[in-house]
Order: sequence, then C-alpha cells, then structure tokens
Amino acid sequence: MSDNLLLTSLWLLPLIGMVGVLAVPRRSEAAIKYLALAATIITFVVTLIALGLYVGDGPSSAPLQDRVIHNVLQKDGSGALTIADESAGEGDLVVRRSWIPYFNIQYYLGLDGISLSLVVLTGLISVLACLASWNITKQVKGYYALFLLLVASMMGVFVSLDLFLFYVFFEVMLLPMYFLIGIWGGPDREYAAIKFLLYTLFGSVFILVAVLILFFWSGDTTGAQSLYNATGQVQPFTGHSFDIVELTGVATKTGYYGLGIQSWVFVLFLIGFLIKLPSFPFHTWLPDAHVEAPTPISMILAGILLKIGGYGLIRLAWPLAPLGAHYWAYFVAALGVFSILYGALVAMAQTDFKKLVAYSSVSHMGYVTLGLAAMNLLTSPQYYAYGVNGAMFMMLAHGITSAGMFFLVGVIYDRAHTRDLNKLGGLNNIMPLYGAISYVIFFGSMGLPGLCGFVAEFFVVVAAFNYSKLLAVLAATAVVLTAGYILWTLQRVFLGRSETWKGLPDMDLREIVVAVPLVVLTIAMGVFPNTLVLSWVSPSVGEMVNSVVTAARELNVSAIRTVEKTAPRIPDSISAPSTRPAVASRASGSL
Repeated sequence: MSDNLLLTSLWLLPLIGMVGVLAVPRRSEAAIKYLALAATIITFVVTLIALGLYVGDGPSSAPLQDRVIHNVLQKDGSGALTIADESAGEGDLVVRRSWIPYFNIQYYLGLDGISLSLVVLTGLISVLACLASWNITKQVKGYYALFLLLVASMMGVFVSLDLFLFYVFFEVMLLPMYFLIGIWGGPDREYAAIKFLLYTLFGSVFILVAVLILFFWSGDTTGAQSLYNATGQVQPFTGHSFDIVELTGVATKTGYYGLGIQSWVFVLFLIGFLIKLPSFPFHTWLPDAHVEAPTPISMILAGILLKIGGYGLIRLAWPLAPLGAHYWAYFVAALGVFSILYGALVAMAQTDFKKLVAYSSVSHMGYVTLGLAAMNLLTSPQYYAYGVNGAMFMMLAHGITSAGMFFLVGVIYDRAHTRDLNKLGGLNNIMPLYGAISYVIFFGSMGLPGLCGFVAEFFVVVAAFNYSKLLAVLAATAVVLTAGYILWTLQRVFLGRSETWKGLPDMDLREIVVAVPLVVLTIAMGVFPNTLVLSWVSPSVGEMVNSVVTAARELNVSAIRTVEKTAPRIPDSISAPSTRPAVASRASGSL
C-alpha cells in the first residue's frame, strides 16, 4: 500500500462511509448502522496497518525530520510542482503534494510516534462509540452521517503537516459536534452546543492569528535554513510557509524568530489549545457539553477531542516557539497544577455522575499541561522527556479511561434514568458484571499502581520535581484528592443495599463488547507501558524534546547577547547559565 493511499485512507474512508450512509434509504436503519460500523472498523484496521509499518524495521521508524527529506517539492519542465523523488520516500509514512501553489499550501500528511498513537486511539474509540450508538433512534441517518464526518475530521487533524490543512480539519470538526450535541443531546442541548461552538471558535481565532504570524513574519531569512535537502545541498528558507516540519526547523535557528515574536506565537497557540484541552479558566464549556451530549458523543469528546488540544501544544506550540515556551514555562506549569487541584476539588462536590467525570477530565488534562511545561534547561533533557512522555501517556490513558467512564455512566442512565449519585446505590449486588468493569476503569482513572493512569502521573510528577519541588508536591497531593472523589463515587453507586434498583438487567453482549477492550487496555497499559506505548512513542518525543531544549538554550544565549548590547542589566526572565550542559544529539526515548 502506497503512503498516499494509506494516509489519505485514514480520513477518506470515514468520509466515504458518510456518503454511503446518506445514500441508504432513511427507513433502513439497520443497514445505516452496519455501514457506519463497517466504515469505522475498516478505518481502525488501516490505523493498525500504519502502526505495523511504523514499528517495523524500515524508513518509517526514522525521525520525521529525516523522513520528510524524501518528499521535497520542485518544479518540473512545465513549471508545475512535483515530488523530487517519490520512490525514495516510499514506506516512510509521509505524503506531500502541491495543493494551492499560489499561497504555498500543500496536501502534506505524515505520521510519527506522537501523531500515530492518537490516530490509533481515534480509530479504536470511534469503533466503540459507533457500537455504543446502537440504541439511537432519532434521525438515525443524520446521526451516523455526522458521526462519520466527525471521525474523518479528527483523523485529518492528527495526520496534517501543513498548518492550513490542519486548520481546515480543525474547523470542520466543530460542525458535526455542534449538531450531534444540539440535536441528539439532553434537555439543555441547544445551550450546551452553542457554548461549545463559541468557546472553540474563540480559541480558533488565536490559533489562526498565530498561523498567520508564522506565515507572514519576515525575520532574518539569511540566518535560517530549511530542513529539506533534495539535491544534497541545504536550501535557504524564504518564508511564507505553512509547512509544520520546516517551520519547526526554522524556529530552532538563532535570529529568525526572536523572543518577542516567539512569545506572541506561543501565547496565541497556548490560549487556543488550552480552550480545547480544556484548562482553567477556559473549561466551563466542557461540563455542559458532556452532561447534554449523548453517551457515544461524550466518549468521542473526552476520548479524542480533548486530546487535540494536547496534540496542538506538543506539535505546534512548543516546537514552533521554544523560546516563548521557556519564557512562559513556570506560568503554564502553575496553571497546569491549579487545573489538577481545581478539577479534583470541583469533581468531589458534584452529585451528577456525568458532571463528576467531566470535571475529572479537567483535572487529568492538567497533568498534560504540567508535563509539557516542566522544562528545566539546567539539567539533562531526559528529565524533560519524562514530562512530555508522561503528557503523551496521560492523553492515551485518559482517552481509554474517560471513554470507559462516560460509557458506564450511559449504561446506568439507560436503565435507571438518573445520574444523581445520591439516588444510586447498591448496584454491586444488582449488576455485578457492571460493577467489576467499573472498578477497573475508575481505578485506572484514579492512578492505581498497575493500571494506566499511574504511569502517566508518575512520569509527570518526576519531571515536575526536577523542575519545581513546590509544583511537584502540589501535583502529587492531587493524587489523594483524585482517590477521594473516585472512591466516594464508587461507594455511593455500588456499595450498600437498595431495593429501588432491584431487577435492573446487567450489561448485555453489545455493552460488554464495548467495555472489554477498554478494560484490557487499562490493565495492559499499566503492566506493559513500554511495550504497548513508550517503545514507539518515546523516540518521537525524544526528537521533539531535544529540538526544543537545544533551541531554547541557544536562543536564550542569543537573547542575552542582544540585551547586553542595548542595556546594562539582563532581565532575569531570559537569563541563561554561563555554561550550557551538554545536549544529547538524539534522545533515544528509553526511560
């Protein structure tokens, strides 16, 4: 399978499924459901094929920065832009075509360990959410068509290596989610859908401004050089590019993006993606959206959409503005710790089962922010790699456990028609299988050693301790708070005796099929974190960490020299150590 076909299939197959669903007569609801399920399953299989190619011994296992060299655009005899040597790049999981040459916009897709892990997660959660949608009876055709459009746009976000293409998929994603909440949601669905849309559009404006700054900024083009080398000679960077990999390389060159412009770019990206993550104080749309959204859409929202915020930070904010990231690092880390504590405390006060899980997402996504911001330039990049690996692992672990928790809330709501924790109770005796599955998923979210959440929290806290002992202690304290609201929730829902819910049926076969993969991954990722995740995610994280740390060190030294020429005193905020510690040429990713 060619790279073009493989990577394009990731977003095109759900889109073809959507067209197929629209072509099926409205009354053939069973055919619509099976067609949508088939489209998601085939898409998931394609993600596994991409994973197999990536972890195998071949060009795709090389760093993304090295693989993109094969896919260089050049003009042929007619003046059209073509790939310099497409055969040389076959099997590298990168495809590059000219799309809108006038603005230097490209159809540019690629996968590395960071994006591929989230692509596989998207494929899995999409299949499970499609199965969880089986009891949807209202406007089935429209529901599944929008569902598949949502899957296609999410896949497109993760595989895009062109900023314009990334932004297109990012914006398309809002439309189906708005209608899925606004039409198939709860009593206040219109309010929740509009709030979700307005918040996300507000964040999109900041992202768009950052993209335009990167495209139009006219820095010192003589001092920056492109990553691409099709003929064996380095080509100069001429600016006006949406190429994420190229801009990442340029951002590491001293003199092109200074402290001022990088600070603006970083802050704009940070606000835009923190709204999507979400983080305090941009989190208020999330509980409303979760409470009103149908169960399968809550699974998608918590399991995948929130991860787009974290992915944007890892792929764009830090690599494209490393000096800005270092300048704002402590503020972002403190904000992450506050989100962890705030989300846990507010979750503890909730009586609505679904709202409690929603606020737990705010708390867990704070670990992602903290892991990325624990950026200490005085020590080995390995410690910072712990934090970024922890952030990545948290996104994957939370994608599994949060999707499972929202599904389990939906299971009991379908039977008891209430989410009030004060009214539930005694379900352990009435629905023992449901209780056993819930214990594993909720303990995984709590961070119990041996389950997936523990690995992520451990790495982030270790990195935070190397960065700031105060922030690390506060983040570790949140583990106790998380255990508090999780255990209290399990006590109120499952323990004791209640005659009110006597006779409720336990989970059926379809629900078991949805829950079992999540239970297995919750345990397996905690027992075999390196085999299942870190072994193929860490090398890409290591490349990102080394480039960001090296750039931040070099650009800090450059900033100091610039200030020394114009002012007698160096601001503490941009000061750097007199001796730079050695930076490993390449992080192996092994922990």
